[in-house]
Amino acid sequence: MILEKIANLLEEVKALEAKNAEELEQLRLKYLSKKGEINALMADFRNVAAEQKKEVGMKINELKTVAQEKINTLKEQIETVDTGSEELDLTRTAYPIGLGTRHPLTIVKNEIIDIFQRMGFTLAEGPEIDDDLHIFTNLNFAADHPARDMQDTFFIESSPLDVTKNVLLRSHTSNDQSHYLATHEPPIRVLCPGRVYRNEAISARAHCFFHQVEGLYVDKNVSFTDLKQVLLTFAREMFGADTKIRLRPSYFPFTEPSAEMDISCHICGGKGCGFCKHTGWVEILGCGMVDPNVLEACGIDSKVYTGYAFGMGVERITNLKYRVSDLRMFSENDTRFLKEFEAAH
Repeated sequence: MILEKIANLLEEVKALEAKNAEELEQLRLKYLSKKGEINALMADFRNVAAEQKKEVGMKINELKTVAQEKINTLKEQIETVDTGSEELDLTRTAYPIGLGTRHPLTIVKNEIIDIFQRMGFTLAEGPEIDDDLHIFTNLNFAADHPARDMQDTFFIESSPLDVTKNVLLRSHTSNDQSHYLATHEPPIRVLCPGRVYRNEAISARAHCFFHQVEGLYVDKNVSFTDLKQVLLTFAREMFGADTKIRLRPSYFPFTEPSAEMDISCHICGGKGCGFCKHTGWVEILGCGMVDPNVLEACGIDSKVYTGYAFGMGVERITNLKYRVSDLRMFSENDTRFLKEFEAAH
């Protein structure tokens, strides 16, 4: 009787199959554990006649050996990776694929946000796909402004007869400010980070998408002096306590007066070098007082409230800090490039 049971178990063991490690473990427990079927045979072994004990003992040992070998064989099959010639990637490194680190743009963006949050700014983020009203019209862009041209902007839906019906990828994060002004009462002090898109040829110095951080402050009696002090504080926090700034007159549809801000070159200390084109100054952002037309378009009384706005490119600030020569490297996800910034955070 016991010999027949051993023979049946032997056939079962020889036919065992397992698709994964979990199934294999269940088989091992079933046949080879202390409460398994092979070990249970020992209870029957006590009742075997003396003249049969030798034969039965040998059969049980044989069954146990076959079961262990079968489990080991299945384990090797599961752990073995199929490296057939059609799937073998000869360019893949023999070492485990390494992980990168925090992206330099993320490092710098977070640093910018942290500086302005300490000055009382809160975050406000909006849609990357938006309508003409919030991207251009409410921000005082003329109907024939070049930014509305097909060659400058990515359009999702275009209506030549009525530009207000256009839907497009935002070309600046100012649309976040437009949404916020229309839905909140002053005082307003917000920071708007995000990705923007422009129809430009991709090269070492330009890309069709990049990142911006824009700030907006609207309240009673806000002046250009307030703007200058905030930007000076930012520059010194970001680039060092000895950093100087200068504001040059400029033009933006949504601010009046408008200016571009330069900082003293932190490479040469303002003495002049190849990085600053021997001027001692490097441009980092645009700014100005919010145009009254923008306030009125968003439902805010421009006779009671004034405000300032500023905007900077995250890639620009990152280049100034780390001197990355090719903008394309920011979006290639090369872990070798990312590992260069392991000590930056």
